Amino acid sequence: MPASSPESHQATSSLDLASTIGANARAARLRLSLTQADVAQRVGLASAVYSRLERGRMLPSVRTLHRLATVLCTSPDALLGHGFHAEPPPDSPTVRLLVQQVRKLDERQVKALLRLIPAMR
Repeated sequence: MPASSPESHQATSSLDLASTIGANARAARLRLSLTQADVAQRVGLASAVYSRLERGRMLPSVRTLHRLATVLCTSPDALLGHGFHAEPPPDSPTVRLLVQQVRKLDERQVKALLRLIPAMR
């Protein structure tokens, strides 16, 4: 049985880490009802690059990992798969749709919407 080389072990570990980061980034993005294009723009990446990252095809730089964690409202440790982080219950499709629509509003429109909410209760 051939022994595995240190290079092949490192390559396997990098692929595992890339897959973990990608899966965790995707889960966090979906929790926030963001598109890949939304995240890519906020992090400062091309959409195609972010797509490869989320599919586990590449590792982000340390700087990009930190920017990604900030945009996704999580920690670098959570993206790396370290530690236990309780997941909040998922929002209903209606709530996710509402959040998506509110994100498209400007500040003045959001404030107007916030003034309407108490009247709806």
